[in-house]
Amino acid sequence: MENRSTKNLIDNGAGRKSHPLQLFYNSSFKTAVLICVMIVCIMLLAIFISLFIAAQPSLRKFGVLFFGTSTWDPLGGQFGALPFMLGTLLTSIIALIVCIPFSLSVSLILGEYFHSGPVATILNSAMELLAGIPSIIFGMWGLFVLVPIIRGFEASIGVTPLGVGIFAAAILLSVMIIPFAASISREVIGMVPNDLKEAAYSLGATRFEVIRKVVIPYAGSGIIAGILLSFGRALGETMAVTMVIGNSYFMPTNIFGPGHTIASIIANEFTEAADPMYLSALIEMGLVLFIITIVFGIAGRYIITKASVKD
Repeated sequence: MENRSTKNLIDNGAGRKSHPLQLFYNSSFKTAVLICVMIVCIMLLAIFISLFIAAQPSLRKFGVLFFGTSTWDPLGGQFGALPFMLGTLLTSIIALIVCIPFSLSVSLILGEYFHSGPVATILNSAMELLAGIPSIIFGMWGLFVLVPIIRGFEASIGVTPLGVGIFAAAILLSVMIIPFAASISREVIGMVPNDLKEAAYSLGATRFEVIRKVVIPYAGSGIIAGILLSFGRALGETMAVTMVIGNSYFMPTNIFGPGHTIASIIANEFTEAADPMYLSALIEMGLVLFIITIVFGIAGRYIITKASVKD
């Protein structure tokens, strides 16, 4: 009787699968999904190709020296991206250093201490709201609130109290990327098997020891991936950084001085670039930023995928 019922289910399932209309729906859906995926890939490739073609005059004229010189003189036809690359790296790295302890704390609170309840609801809502604020609003807040605070801090330590500069941009960036890094770390921490934690508890480990010796080592690769993705997010931030970084064309001498990032120099000068070589130099910097962002994005996603497979 059981074998007959099983056979009937299989036959019915086979009948449904072989139904012409169902096959048409499945095939159409699969084709539509593939077309959408191909369009996204083609768009990404088209962006790269268009940037690469538009940057050819600058690539041919300056070559590698474009990234090793610090002179930026549009009137004289001299373009060097070194100050802007250094400003981009400084702001992003400092922002990550500030972001890591806060994002890790939030992810541990939500992943290990408060899975649900009012605290989790408040923190999740705060992170979602913080992630959804437009960058121009962050820039205004940084200009009117953060910059005066940093100016007072600089005066207290004997530094020229400019307020605006690389340090202000880095602090603002850290606030902007905390929700992004925290959400990824929380997801990875949630992948830690309960069996491992229960085994540690059964051996007499405290919650702190479980987090330090089980949760963080197991989720370490995913946390690093979140950091890499946050780094890519910080590299490309434009408007908020432009409003508080000081917009200096010279090599930054310290983290409290003004500077420029690749994104901010493009935002400031793209509409004014009437000369073809000037425009090509800006597009080349955009191409470099595009490649760096893609590389860090792929690396972060690859690490997260590996962590999921391990789970």
